[in-house]
This record gives sequence, C-alpha cells and structure tokens, in this order.
Amino acid sequence: MKNVVFDSYALIAHFKKDKGHEIVSELLTEIALGEKIGFISLINVGEIYYMLHRKVNLKAAEHSLAIIQEMNLEIAPVDFDLTIAAARIKANHKMSYADAFAAALTQKKKATLITGDKEFKALEGLTNFKVKFI
Repeated sequence: MKNVVFDSYALIAHFKKDKGHEIVSELLTEIALGEKIGFISLINVGEIYYMLHRKVNLKAAEHSLAIIQEMNLEIAPVDFDLTIAAARIKANHKMSYADAFAAALTQKKKATLITGDKEFKALEGLTNFKVKFI
C-alpha cells in the first residue's frame, strides 16, 4: 500500500478523534516521512468543510481546511476524466456523489482508499480499487 486516498470519513475521524483516528494518524505520519503518497479529492475536501461547519461549527471547518492544506497530501483537482469516472461509479452503485469521487481517485492512482464508510464495500472487486476500513 504505497498510494493512499482519504475520503472525508477518514479525515473527519482524525480531526474529531473518532474511531479509527489512530490508523489515519499513522498513515499521515508515514506520508509526512515520505514512506507513502497520500491523496484526497478536492470534492472530498469540500465535503469535510461543510460537514464540520454543519455538525461542529465554522471555526472547526476553517481549522480543518488549514490543516489539510498543511498536510503532505496531494489535493487532486476535479477534471473531466475524474468527473466522468465518478459519475460512472455513482450510476452503478448506491453511494454519495462525493464518495464516488474518492473511489474514482483511488482507481486513478491505483491506491488504497482509507475510510470507515461501509457503503464502499459494494465497490470491492472493482479494477484498481482497494479499501482499508478504519
């Protein structure tokens, strides 16, 4: 597992110290040390922001955004190919559109998705898609 993609669930667990945050923290340390390469979709960054803003407060959302920008994560932009790949996943599986972007990015980077969201179980077996549940 050299490349890892984080969905919003994983980083929110990290910020809130929820179940699985230790696994996320360990992976982020390995990324900071150059042992792994970490990615997150820009769509999932937006999802983290709005979820923390709505469920916690604006200050928590702004703080998390600043931390994400300081992390050694590549924030993947949303281009035509990634959008269509996400749309294909969404069309064929019951999941949120933002989660489809995390899945599509995972396939594109031939990575392992880090999440606690069980709706990704439906994608196990897709080409270039691996998942590690926290």
